[in-house]
Amino acid sequence: MENSTEIVSFVLTRYVDIGNLVYLYFPLALLLYVSVIFANTILVVIIYLDRKLHEPMYLFLCCLSVNQIYGNTSLMPCLMVQMLSETHEISKIYCFIQIFVLHTYVAVELRTLTVMAYDRYVCICQPLHYNSKITMRKVKIVIFIIWTATFVEIGFFLSFTIRLKFCGNRIRKVFCNNQPVAELSCSPDRTMSYLHDLFFGLTLSIGGPLCFIMFTYGKILAVCLKRSTETKSKAFETCSPHFISIMSFVFMIFYNLITQRFNMTFVPFELRVVLSVYGIVMQPLVSPIIYGLQLSKIRHTFIKFMLSCKM
Repeated sequence: MENSTEIVSFVLTRYVDIGNLVYLYFPLALLLYVSVIFANTILVVIIYLDRKLHEPMYLFLCCLSVNQIYGNTSLMPCLMVQMLSETHEISKIYCFIQIFVLHTYVAVELRTLTVMAYDRYVCICQPLHYNSKITMRKVKIVIFIIWTATFVEIGFFLSFTIRLKFCGNRIRKVFCNNQPVAELSCSPDRTMSYLHDLFFGLTLSIGGPLCFIMFTYGKILAVCLKRSTETKSKAFETCSPHFISIMSFVFMIFYNLITQRFNMTFVPFELRVVLSVYGIVMQPLVSPIIYGLQLSKIRHTFIKFMLSCKM
């Protein structure tokens, strides 16, 4: 009986039999993954090479790029392997590693975007105090705290899911996630795993940061309305890519939270699959492109870098 057998692997049931289309989807997935690694690596290299970019905002951008490579790598190789698989099985150990990485990726991303919002707020609303309030030393400490606290927090809550006894092994997704895995448990103590999703997902990782971001951008907007056209132009240049990244990422988070709790069968199956991986697949690709195109310092450094490579 399944209930008396220890689960050693899970089956990802949201993969469909795509037949010969695998020869189209697999190269596209591979191209996306390589593009994400390339775009984010180039952004980090450009910031590292140009000492003029050794400023707090660009250090935060490096943090985002490293995190996006980290999160994308947890999904895309597995996604490509599953496309070629006939059984769509994933080992229990790798499944929990994927949950840990994806949850830490989401938390680090949103928390970094939150402190970037504060950085823009101080830069635009309190420019005379920027150099004293936002220093490279403080930024490095904040980044260290974000990563360390997130890893400890996710590791703690995931430990409750790992200890559960599972009576099923079919996950209704194309990747492992905490709640769908916890739903397979027949253990009476799976409440802590659900509390994790409620407390961590809705309060610590989404609600708090999102409220703070909206508050800071409200203050920025209020200040810009009273300032000169030059100030408004500078604010638009530095804030628009950040705001677009936030909105795109928040959309992904809310979509996944909604689909985990409500019936979304009215949405076409293929679209549900694409949207479920959007934030992990497309966000890391779109983000460095947006920052690279919008921020003039990065654009100019990139052009110099490409010209020097040709010589």
